[in-house]
Amino acid sequence: MKHQRSYWGGGGKVDLRIGIIGYGLRASLVDHAHQPGAGSAVVAVCDPRRERLAAAAERYGADTVLATTLDELLAADLDAVFVLSPDHLHEEHALAALRAGVAVYLEKPLAITTEGGDRILAEAHASGAKLYVGHNMRHMPVIQTMRELVVAGEIGEVKAVWCRHFVGHGGDFYFKDWHAERSRSTGLLLQKGAHDIDVIHWLAGGYTRRVNAMGGLTVYGGISDRHDGSGYLDGHDWDRYERNWPPTAQTGLNPVIDVEDLSMVTMALDNGVFATYQQCHYTPDYWRNYTVIGTEGRLENFGDGTGARVEVWNRRHRGYAAQADRTVAVGEAQGGHGGADPRIVAEFLRFVRDGGRTLTSPVAAREAVATGCAATESLRSGGAPVDVPVLDADLVSYFDGGQRRG
Repeated sequence: MKHQRSYWGGGGKVDLRIGIIGYGLRASLVDHAHQPGAGSAVVAVCDPRRERLAAAAERYGADTVLATTLDELLAADLDAVFVLSPDHLHEEHALAALRAGVAVYLEKPLAITTEGGDRILAEAHASGAKLYVGHNMRHMPVIQTMRELVVAGEIGEVKAVWCRHFVGHGGDFYFKDWHAERSRSTGLLLQKGAHDIDVIHWLAGGYTRRVNAMGGLTVYGGISDRHDGSGYLDGHDWDRYERNWPPTAQTGLNPVIDVEDLSMVTMALDNGVFATYQQCHYTPDYWRNYTVIGTEGRLENFGDGTGARVEVWNRRHRGYAAQADRTVAVGEAQGGHGGADPRIVAEFLRFVRDGGRTLTSPVAAREAVATGCAATESLRSGGAPVDVPVLDADLVSYFDGGQRRG
């Protein structure tokens, strides 16, 4: 394991040396960690594409180490890395950094297989290097509001959680690059659903142990206009959304599409809670709706960004009750992903410096992957029930204890 520098010098706080693996669309997240002289600075970037490295040098300065291989990056004496590479590379990149003794921020999903996720957790435990998984929805104000209401007992004991995920941008994004390929993502029930599965687990207070699922490639498989999506997002025109309607009018899809654009899964959790998750990639709107039902009421979010609200019904009503018994306005979201990005980066940097427990959880991240993989297996086998394998108890204890030794 590499020697850990002291983060406090004679003049105060010493900047953490930060590296980035994979300088793509998600790289803007690390801007929140680039605070030279104030605690952390990006000093090295790794990406196989020269044009991306040039863009990184322009953003972070001419002294930035620009690497095309992982070995070059890890030779830059780093304290932490953000692993932002495509999903199928998460395991390889995280394992290399952990073995080098570097703290890792690993973008979700943890891995694209349950076994891969378990290997990452095992290596973090063996090496003692810190592992943090970027399930940023735990830092979204709307999700935190729902969690606080549940913990406060506003709806009694949770018995069911339902999530409907309207992925209105599916054809503009997930079916135009590597996300559309099983070999690189396993499927969108894992890749996109990992966020929601983690939130369902968090709101329910348990982990899924059995699933069954249904779904299919119901729209985008019938579109024949395809082209190589490499570099698609480099010049991505976000205004295209308004022009690409209806979904059957999409063009320029990825040459390979073998993941589902519609999926539904039911989950039995280890604490007796039942849950459902539904995902559709050709809806006219783009947001998530969670409903949590307890022994004394239910709550539901309307919107998931700025202007969102959470409605609570916890009195008896005769028929449809348009007016909730309590309305909680969600605070204004500052920053990307509904206000989550600056918060999650701040927590990671604090974790690198001080250790201890975090709002995100490597165990929960693994359980999201294991549930997504089991659900995908069920979906592709005609809806047969599939059990979710249990994580090794020693790993659960280590990560739930804040990754502390002794």
